[in-house]
Amino acid sequence: MPPKSESLHPGTATATAHSDHSSGSIDPIVHLLQILPYSFLRPPRLRLKLPTLTLPSPMTVFALVLLTYFMVVSGFVYDVIVEPPGIGSTQDPRTGAVRPVVFLPGRVNGQYIIEGLSSGFMFVLGGVGIVLMDLALDRNRAKSVKVSYATAGISSVVLAYVMSMLFIRIKIPVMTRREETTGREHSHIPRRSKAVDGAVLRHDVPFSLIS
Repeated sequence: MPPKSESLHPGTATATAHSDHSSGSIDPIVHLLQILPYSFLRPPRLRLKLPTLTLPSPMTVFALVLLTYFMVVSGFVYDVIVEPPGIGSTQDPRTGAVRPVVFLPGRVNGQYIIEGLSSGFMFVLGGVGIVLMDLALDRNRAKSVKVSYATAGISSVVLAYVMSMLFIRIKIPVMTRREETTGREHSHIPRRSKAVDGAVLRHDVPFSLIS
């Protein structure tokens, strides 16, 4: 008849393990601290599962990057720190009427909230247009889809460029005045021409050629 296996009580086994571990110490206080708490305490049996982290989809990453780019170029940090108004106002010197102003003229380092959001939207629109033009180069797509992507991309880039230049002219009126003044100065300069070897040379300033 096979011998019966002796089963030890969990508390006895724990006490025996701790007594074997603390047998090298001769301090009775350490011996009591290692045995006494485990005589009536039982460690819980926990079944913890590590959380599984999944990578976000490429479109999610693209949306987050595009949103971050929009917040940066629209001056979100400036709006939080300085807290400018949404739009400004100016008074007409002739009629005395107060009219709203969206762009803060003459200050490159300052802006209104609507001004920053409008400029940031145009920058994002131009970037999206470049992405659409890149998608139009995919050979695996249908021709109609590629034409649609190319048309939308080119239109977005052109619209973003035209509106950005318009915003700059409104923001910095001095640049527009300089261009107009330069154009007027060039228009008042007499133009002279002279034929050299059968070709007509035109200059905005008087000149002399040594024949």
